[in-house]
Amino acid sequence: MRKQFENAMEGIIFSSRWFQAPLYLGLIVAGILYAYKFLVELIHLVTSVNSMSEEVLMLGVLTLVDITMVANLLVMVIIGGYATFVSRINLQGHPDKPDWLDKIDAGALKVKLATALVGISGIHLLKAFINIKEKTNDQIMWQVIIHVVFLLSSIMLAYTEILMAKKKSV
Repeated sequence: MRKQFENAMEGIIFSSRWFQAPLYLGLIVAGILYAYKFLVELIHLVTSVNSMSEEVLMLGVLTLVDITMVANLLVMVIIGGYATFVSRINLQGHPDKPDWLDKIDAGALKVKLATALVGISGIHLLKAFINIKEKTNDQIMWQVIIHVVFLLSSIMLAYTEILMAKKKSV
């Protein structure tokens, strides 16, 4: 009787992972919104390129890169998170299957996400430096501090994953 109760409880707990599936669907909607925002910014750049300075064009292009990096982050979270925490995605033999999908686990996903956040933060910092006339010293200082925190966190997560991998192989 106790074992049956325990098995039922474990089944319920394991099945609760499906509560995350709607969250990943919501992130897909967020990806669609980012694609829309990308197109709006691209159309704006194309239609106004003759009347904008090189600095404004560079800021617009960096915005496109930033949107793309956030969209890439969303894809990593959607595919990697779903495959890691909810259910395997059967893509055997699919020509577009991402290489990293076979090697991803929760730790590797965290490192990839942290690295992507460092890249996004770097783009924001670059945009701030290009547009430095419109920023205060405090704003620049805080952006640098936040970027350094993201960078150090990413390095520490990667180092922790290396230590864990060594521990598993011993």
